[in-house]
Amino acid sequence: MGRTLAQWLSHMDDLHSQVIHMGLERVSRVRESMGLVPDVPVITVTGTNGKGSTCAFMAACLRAQGYRVGVYSSPHLVAFNERVQLGEGLAVDDATLCEALEVVESARGDLTLTPFEFATLAACQVFRQARLDAWILEVGMGGRLDAVNVFDADCAIVTSIDLDHEAWLGDTREAIGFEKAGIFRAGKPALCADPLPPGSIRRSARQTGAHLLQMGEDFFVESGADYWTLRHGHKTWTGLPLPAMKGAFQLQNAAAALVALFCLEGRLPVSRHALDQGIANARLPGRFQKIADHPEVVLDVAHNPHAAASLAANLACDACQGITLAVFGMLSDKDMKGVVERLDARVDLWCLAPVQDRRGASLEALQTVTKGVRGKVLAFHSPVEAYEGARHMARPEDRIVVLGSFVTVGAVMAHVDAMSR
Repeated sequence: MGRTLAQWLSHMDDLHSQVIHMGLERVSRVRESMGLVPDVPVITVTGTNGKGSTCAFMAACLRAQGYRVGVYSSPHLVAFNERVQLGEGLAVDDATLCEALEVVESARGDLTLTPFEFATLAACQVFRQARLDAWILEVGMGGRLDAVNVFDADCAIVTSIDLDHEAWLGDTREAIGFEKAGIFRAGKPALCADPLPPGSIRRSARQTGAHLLQMGEDFFVESGADYWTLRHGHKTWTGLPLPAMKGAFQLQNAAAALVALFCLEGRLPVSRHALDQGIANARLPGRFQKIADHPEVVLDVAHNPHAAASLAANLACDACQGITLAVFGMLSDKDMKGVVERLDARVDLWCLAPVQDRRGASLEALQTVTKGVRGKVLAFHSPVEAYEGARHMARPEDRIVVLGSFVTVGAVMAHVDAMSR
């Protein structure tokens, strides 16, 4: 009898001495041993924030047209299977995933892989077996040296560029832009949805020979109260439905998704009706996701200052009558202070919660970064305890926001789901 998924995940964690080991040599050799070469269009998406939303928009449009699409993303919220989606956005089942992991294990020989590298190859093995029409691959970190980059992108997207993962990607937008532009390929479209990109994006596209399409130069968004407009080249699409996902920045993500599909229309034609359906219906858990009213409960995986600023803007635009309570836990290698600073003006009560992860920030670290905030600060032992504490304190007119990491949001999401059964 083979390993269970839980046993595979434990094996993957133990296999390599480092959780993160940037580079493509090992994963490239295993991919070659597997003979894993996509025979359908591949769209690769990177960026500091907005990757998941952009993938969701593209997948929803393609599915509305009737295509079979695979989406690989990370990290997950509740179950590892969420990272590999097939068909109508359904997470792959344990048995299928375990079979793919076995294929990777057999192909790697004596080579060690990080958990992300192992998972990336397994996901693409699932996609190959499923005989899909398109693969959508979300980069885990950076781009140039990320495991996803062993697959050539037929269309590459950079959603946004800001400071995150500085220890691996560099501490300037120029350096980070260079890493993200590493997914560009010669002669292929390369989109950048960041309205103020660093010069490294253009330089990388020129050096690679990619066909760069830049928001504000090659495609343009005009927003309205009920609809929006996208201009690209000599074409204009008017009356596009507003995304269900909240935030003005979602129009940037939606625009990048649509332009990418336009670039691939020779291989993946999509009707205007399917585009409208996809934009209107695309959803992504944990992105300003409202799960309850009275008090309102919002889940948001904002885990860097750029994302926290967007969350603060959403909170300002969608104000509640009462106070805002934040259930807050982060990973220690993130800019915790920067996140707190972006949200300080919008949070009245901080419920601190250390997360159960090897990179999780301790309660003491969370207390340090919230020292001096304008709101009150309370300490709890876990995200679930902090959430229940916030619910106990909140009045019907108040709002609870769960934020800081996928681990924090995932723990509360699983708890809420279990309580509703």
